[in-house]
Amino acid sequence: MLESLGAGILQNLAPPMLLLVLGGTVVGMLFGAMPGLSATMGLALLVPFTFAMEPTSGLVLLGAFYMGCIYGGSFTAILVNAPGTPSSIATAIEGYAMTKKGRSEEAVVGATIGSFVGGVFGVVVFVLLAPPLAQFSLRFGPQEYFWVAIFGLTIVVSLASGSVLKGLIGAAFGLLLATMGIAPVGGDVRFTFGEPMLQGGIPLVPALVGLFTIPEVIRLIARRGRPAEMADGGARRSQLREAVTKVVTGPVNLVRSAVLGAVVGILPGAGGNVSNLVAYNEARRASKHPENYGKGELEGVVAAETANNSTVSASMIPTLTIGVPGTPPDAIIIGVLLLHGLRPGAELFTSSGNLVYTFVVALAVAAVLMVPVGLIGGRTLQRGVMALPARYLAPGIMILAIVGAYAVRSSVVDVVIMLVLGVLAYVLGTAGITAAPIVLGLVLGTIAETGLVQGLLTSTGSDAPWTTFFTRPLSIVLIVMSVVSLAWPLVRARLRRRNDERSQVPAVEEGS
Repeated sequence: MLESLGAGILQNLAPPMLLLVLGGTVVGMLFGAMPGLSATMGLALLVPFTFAMEPTSGLVLLGAFYMGCIYGGSFTAILVNAPGTPSSIATAIEGYAMTKKGRSEEAVVGATIGSFVGGVFGVVVFVLLAPPLAQFSLRFGPQEYFWVAIFGLTIVVSLASGSVLKGLIGAAFGLLLATMGIAPVGGDVRFTFGEPMLQGGIPLVPALVGLFTIPEVIRLIARRGRPAEMADGGARRSQLREAVTKVVTGPVNLVRSAVLGAVVGILPGAGGNVSNLVAYNEARRASKHPENYGKGELEGVVAAETANNSTVSASMIPTLTIGVPGTPPDAIIIGVLLLHGLRPGAELFTSSGNLVYTFVVALAVAAVLMVPVGLIGGRTLQRGVMALPARYLAPGIMILAIVGAYAVRSSVVDVVIMLVLGVLAYVLGTAGITAAPIVLGLVLGTIAETGLVQGLLTSTGSDAPWTTFFTRPLSIVLIVMSVVSLAWPLVRARLRRRNDERSQVPAVEEGS
């Protein structure tokens, strides 16, 4: 392994390979910054260009593009509340709130540092732990995936700003949206209203664009301009120094988010759209000031971006070792391997070890290159967006949103879905029901339903099939984690009230 790793490092340091990684990273960042254009779509479009390339160069180009695309999604999430990719959902929650306070450059810097740390950490995890962790991921059956989804849904307690009830209503609405279309197990057609394009369900990318972007466009038009605090002040340099200092001196958030991103990446099928929300929730839970989240907290941006970039590299563990895609884009990576006559598995590491480690090291090189390219390109984009008058910004965002929604399946229906969900999100937002819980229910609903139905089907031989959800060791661990996740915010609030009461007692006695 060490010999192959050394060869991979040397090959990535060669000027032609460095230029290839740089080009893939830059193009990926530009593609990811376009709302609605997901990493999966970009990799699929890039595959034909790799046919004429040798396998190593083709995989390196795809890997660099993938890493850059996940990072690039943070730009529009921060600047215009439009997640460029599904992996930037949590980034939009805090990043856009920072933009409205004139701290957009600070958010871009935090996202860049987090993406760099997460990308490199994921590669380190792959190099050190690939074979044993791949075997561990095989222990996850339908029951475990069901409880993983339930654990993810407990994040609603943290995402609900001000009212847990409103958060639960939003999550229930998202779960309802996830039931539309053909059932993932059984093939029943549900809630399609006679529209064939709805048989595939509510596509995630148009839903994200609609739920996050359209309400902001409506608000921008309604107030006939952006709020005064949206324009950054003249204290940019002090803000940037403060942002870098805050991120670097808070390593616990970086490490925790990177670990969570790697763990989610190892589980086949989860992906960055789950890891960034889980890491964001844990950062909020561990914060000394959780009440600041949702109002523009840098730690939330850092946690989300660290996790989703860590997921990119860690997801290659099940992809390359057992041939099971860790995330949807990884399925395209497997396809490219097969096109070049390479089959994922132990034989890939023994017969083509140099190729594997050159590809994985290229992900780390792309993460390093994202820092200078992202800081220059991201800040330039930030200043351009901030200087753009609202009368041009609103229609520009709408054009990007429509193109992004249409490009998923080349369907006008997807554009209609985006617009309808956007208007609904705006109306619900006036009632205090935010988009984040809705998206959480939509993302995790299919995972929960598939795990539940498959778990029951695989246990039909037992007297009580449902008991298998409560007797498997990993399921028990996930149940305990879900209970703790639900109870902790309530316990923490009670402890805080008790501490406040104790701190007020001496003051009252002294005054008397």
